[in-house]
Amino acid sequence: MLATYPYHGRTYSFDPSAPLDISLPLAPGLEQVNCFWAEPVEVETIRVGDFVGSVAEGGSTNYKRVHLTPHGNGTHTECYGHISAEPDALLSNCLRRFLFVARLVSVQPRPLPNGDQVVLLADVQRELEKGPDAAIMPEALVLRTLPNHRAKRTRHYSGTNPTYLEPALAHYLAKRHIEHLLVDLPSVDREEDGGQLMAHHAFWQYPHATRHTATITELIFVPDAVEDGLYLLNLQITSLVLDASPSKPILYALLK
Repeated sequence: MLATYPYHGRTYSFDPSAPLDISLPLAPGLEQVNCFWAEPVEVETIRVGDFVGSVAEGGSTNYKRVHLTPHGNGTHTECYGHISAEPDALLSNCLRRFLFVARLVSVQPRPLPNGDQVVLLADVQRELEKGPDAAIMPEALVLRTLPNHRAKRTRHYSGTNPTYLEPALAHYLAKRHIEHLLVDLPSVDREEDGGQLMAHHAFWQYPHATRHTATITELIFVPDAVEDGLYLLNLQITSLVLDASPSKPILYALLK
């Protein structure tokens, strides 16, 4: 059965039974995506007296403690609190809606003279302005970088100077009122930039005209089988009281 979703005077259909999960798992061990020198995810069995939180070890239940770093392990969503000292700059205060019309586009990063690989404004703008969906102003943008190697699912990015966004692109998206940006990169900014974080600042328009409800989701993975186009995004997060949370973005293809 198809469901409907109204948006800007149009009504779209989508299949709730056909979700497209573009998140990466949070599993223990070294075979998981990692960045910014974060420790790998750890899952520890709780032991209290005679109790052991492992059915495999004879316990009545599985009862575990998890150690993770949202910004460095797996898919995560962050708010402007990532670059702000404001006590209320928390993801739970910024993200109050969870369904958004999104556009998925695929782009090839370009090399700069210094060897950096960068996603440029001109390339993304060209993709957004072509095709039958060009007239539709999405609330979210999902960027898939090419080539789309499956190694993105397990890559250790620390110290590799990964691909990042041209700050002008982040500024352009803010001016186009794109509230939610999702990328298959560890960061929208250069790994080491002296703390400038220019794309973060440009997208959130921080601190002079802060877009409090805007979010950035990093370390997604969009399989090749998912075609560029228009989707309904369900942006799922945990209830951690932090500037960022592990997240599970789900796409549903929108039908006109």
